[in-house]
Amino acid sequence: MRQSMQKLLPADELLHHQTAQTFATVSESDISWTEKIWSPMFAIDGSVQIDCGLGKYHNRNVMDMFAGISRGTEQITVRASRVLDDDLERVGAGPFDYEVVEPLKKVRFVLQKNEIQPIEFDVTLTAVLPPFLEAKDAQRDKLGLRMCSEVLRYHQLCTAEGTLKIDGQKIDVTPDKWLAYRDHSWGVRMDVGEPAPDVKKDQRLDGDFKLLWTPMYFKRPDGSQYEIHFYLQMEGETTTYFSGFVNESDGSQRPLVGVRDDLKFDPKNRRLLGGSIEFDAGWGETRRIEIEPLSDTGFHLGAGLYFGYKNQRHGIYAGPSHLDGERIADVSTPEAVREVHQLRDLPIRTREGDAEGYGIFESMVIGEHPKYGLTREDSFL
Repeated sequence: MRQSMQKLLPADELLHHQTAQTFATVSESDISWTEKIWSPMFAIDGSVQIDCGLGKYHNRNVMDMFAGISRGTEQITVRASRVLDDDLERVGAGPFDYEVVEPLKKVRFVLQKNEIQPIEFDVTLTAVLPPFLEAKDAQRDKLGLRMCSEVLRYHQLCTAEGTLKIDGQKIDVTPDKWLAYRDHSWGVRMDVGEPAPDVKKDQRLDGDFKLLWTPMYFKRPDGSQYEIHFYLQMEGETTTYFSGFVNESDGSQRPLVGVRDDLKFDPKNRRLLGGSIEFDAGWGETRRIEIEPLSDTGFHLGAGLYFGYKNQRHGIYAGPSHLDGERIADVSTPEAVREVHQLRDLPIRTREGDAEGYGIFESMVIGEHPKYGLTREDSFL
């Protein structure tokens, strides 16, 4: 219902208002304001992975999505974009839709059969652990003048159940053989749209930069479960953001103080090869985690428009309705990975003492990092 001042939505009937606005307006006018849904779902034998995400760019009047399959070194991706105000109530774009079945417990992701790539799925995620908030990602630009990031995020471990089709072949997604993480974030976000042409661009990725993000699930021999999660961003030797917690099955969280790693990366494509992570848990306590990739499977997020891909970026207006995608036979080659970038959702196996489990490992290691044997000459985004 459009009126002279604002727009009323069905959500305005609920007693959830927190600003003197309708739900058709967000409190922040920055065009980088984003609300994002993301999920990797993977077979625990490492054979195949679904990766998908949805972005709502309220002040840009855009909603976009990506959904893809990683199977070994093969990657297939579908992307769509639409104008938001064509349907403010729909949480989806093109052939992709997202549904909250039971808040904080069960959600559904659907990619319909489409003309772009021969993939489709209908998968419901059911919570294994409660959702856990991460520390707010609040960062200023290099001049200290503008808040270039102010994002709040929670994530949740789930089982996955449904069906996946690739080239017409049906794969059953069953909760005994599949795990998933889901992530919901909102706020002012970096790397949304093209930089304004009349503003000096902040070249934060031109130097030595490291990003590590991973939720790691563990099950003890007695059947009890927990999670360790951390997110680290560093520019050179300076930590620009750190969030770390031990997350218990009863919903409680204990903060971690710091992190050191002994990881190994392939210098050809900067893919994680494995290693260990040691956390400072405070008061002299340390926790050491061993991780290894499940297989060659791992979805490269550049194809989902993270840091841009083929002249597209998150939140860019691509017309009233846009749909595209591609199929890459081998994303592990130096040529392919420089196009889809090194940031990937990599399923991993985890171990802490006699507790074992699985996780998702995201990494970007840009520039020169002697401890990993990585040089500036072989660096890439």
